[in-house]
Amino acid sequence: MSESSGAAFGGRRAIPPNTSNASENDPPTVELQGLVPRSFSLQDYLNVTGVHLFKERWDSNKVDHHTDKYNNNKLIVRRGQSFYIQIDFNRPYNPRKDLFRVEYVIGRYPQENKGTYIAVPVVSELQSGKWGAKVIMREDRSVRLSVQSSPDCIVGKFRMYVAVWTPYGVIRTSRNPETDTYILFNPWCEEDAVYLDNEKEREEYVLNDIGVIFYGDFDDIRSRSWAYGQFEDGILDACLYVMDRAKMDLSGRGNPIKVSRVGSAMINAKDDEGVIAGSWDNVYAYGIPPSAWTGSVDILLEYRSSENPVRYGQCWVFAGVFNTFLRCLGIPARVVTNYFSAHDNNANLQLDIFLEEDGNVNSKLTKDSVWNYHCWNEAWMTRPDLPVGFGGWQVVDSTPQENSDGMYRCGPASVQAIKHGNVCFQFDAPFVFAEVNSDLVYITAKKDGTHVVETLDTTHTGKLIVTKQVGGDGMRDITDAYKFQEGQEEERLALETALMYGAKKPLNTEGVVKSRSDVHMNFEVENAVLGRDFKVTVTFRNNGPAHYTITAYLSGNITFYTGVAKAEFKNETFDVTLEPLSFKKEEVLIRAGEYMGQLLEQAFLHFFVTARVNETKDVLAKQKSTVLTVPKVIIKVQGAQVVGSDMVVIVEFTNPLKETLKNIWIYLDGPGVTKRIRKMFQEIRPNSTVQWEEVCRPWVSGPRKLMASMTSDLLRHVYGELDLQIQKRPSM
Repeated sequence: MSESSGAAFGGRRAIPPNTSNASENDPPTVELQGLVPRSFSLQDYLNVTGVHLFKERWDSNKVDHHTDKYNNNKLIVRRGQSFYIQIDFNRPYNPRKDLFRVEYVIGRYPQENKGTYIAVPVVSELQSGKWGAKVIMREDRSVRLSVQSSPDCIVGKFRMYVAVWTPYGVIRTSRNPETDTYILFNPWCEEDAVYLDNEKEREEYVLNDIGVIFYGDFDDIRSRSWAYGQFEDGILDACLYVMDRAKMDLSGRGNPIKVSRVGSAMINAKDDEGVIAGSWDNVYAYGIPPSAWTGSVDILLEYRSSENPVRYGQCWVFAGVFNTFLRCLGIPARVVTNYFSAHDNNANLQLDIFLEEDGNVNSKLTKDSVWNYHCWNEAWMTRPDLPVGFGGWQVVDSTPQENSDGMYRCGPASVQAIKHGNVCFQFDAPFVFAEVNSDLVYITAKKDGTHVVETLDTTHTGKLIVTKQVGGDGMRDITDAYKFQEGQEEERLALETALMYGAKKPLNTEGVVKSRSDVHMNFEVENAVLGRDFKVTVTFRNNGPAHYTITAYLSGNITFYTGVAKAEFKNETFDVTLEPLSFKKEEVLIRAGEYMGQLLEQAFLHFFVTARVNETKDVLAKQKSTVLTVPKVIIKVQGAQVVGSDMVVIVEFTNPLKETLKNIWIYLDGPGVTKRIRKMFQEIRPNSTVQWEEVCRPWVSGPRKLMASMTSDLLRHVYGELDLQIQKRPSM
């Protein structure tokens, strides 16, 4: 079955790499061996006249394999589970003298020992864990088979043939695209590496095609729905193309560890011309702003058709598309959001924030950043490459942050290993451990070149880790899966374990937090609405008998959600006198005109307050972010919400700003209700409303969502959604 290149190296025949599911090399329809008598006629032997795969949505092959939602007319089955096919012959099949078998082939250079050529024997009884075909019915000239695949076979699109043995060789069916068969991972099969034993979780993490992604700020958590669309037309082929584009060897595509690691590299375009080009500079002239995307389908289909990276994405877009890739192939997956996520450039469990002597942040020396939030994925699988107990949820992150083994990728890293500090286990556990466990260290950079550690915040990063709840749109707190509670003995032990296994912590910060005064500082940011003034209130509390004077500095910055500052829009210094056992509040007014002109896509403002107690030279430091409240897109529907019936969708947006919005695009998406569409408006004047009507005809019943996003030159990350309950078409 193998095609040889004719080249030999060191006495070994060189088979070219088998890295493309799409490439084909058809086996011969007739393979005769030895001397063949002149009287030999193919018609004298069993001949295949037809093959039936029972591949309609209502057939048991798709219903039993949970693949009936795929908008694909080919047979799609899950590995390790039996399915049915029927073969028609030119005469009745006689098992005593007729010998045939089914063959599955993938790629251009199939080899039996690589799992890319599979000869399925006809057996009397199917054996667990092995390929086999059992005759379950013989009727006239037809034979019905129950075919079982191996639970660890390659995942991809196989070509199918039927081979009949004769005394002089093999007669094989010719290539027929109608018999192509997709084989996917199987979370319903106990022998599969992605087996998940909870049916509600399987429905959520494999079959749910609409999810919720959390963003915003720890103190102001927001959410938006995302259309994964893993069952939409063309998406399964696009996901297989992603692996082809990575030149991933077909023999490794049955291993979820390898598939998820390749996916984490290929979803971003940083170094491999992958699916999405990231951009964090607020300039999106040559593509679509990240906030305008409402789902994965258009991104994957555009990548497949153009064969070029799609512009642009940020962490939640990478995570949303990666989730589609994993669920489409059958790997249980979910999107996770980590609030206050440390981007520690050297994974040393320490984010160094350098201050000038006057308390201002030194942006040249401060290289690490704390992302207000960061989205990654978790994929469910066993980890036979690790000690027992480290299977289950694995962190996989496709946002290009740091290089891993020569490529921008991350994971799979065991969540259990991260929690217990076992960062020695592959892949990239030290980086993920640092994202949720790093300390914030405030260091004063003296004019004489020396550095003095002033204060330490051990609780800022990894403050809250969440995902969508099973069966609902609410938020589920999974922080305890990643870390022990601060101050527990187990938390200390996990940190010591991480340090023992090579995690770095260069500065000895023991005792740094011990203040020489009884002064404490905190501040609150008033709920801020885009385009309006608001206040920042700084509170100083003196718990001791002494009298103190304090010099404080407030800095307000426009920041990317990654914590990187774009521009300072506010700085104010003030002095405070504290009497013994007292507190004092200082209010700083933030005017809309100070921040509106430089606002970035997600409307994040970051405030940094430092204060020096003059009598003791103690430095107090706190930082907080706030997300401005932006207007919403309103969606309404008119007419019956029934499969196959027209209904009118109305999308509205009102400009709340005092400035005219220009170059407005509004996008509308709804899996099973409408394909993604968009409409442009030249301008929207202050307090004016635009309205857009579309006629939609739903084709999927059950709970659905409509999602709309708006982007313009001045205002982005504007979003709206509407829950629908689509009824089935009434039976006649």
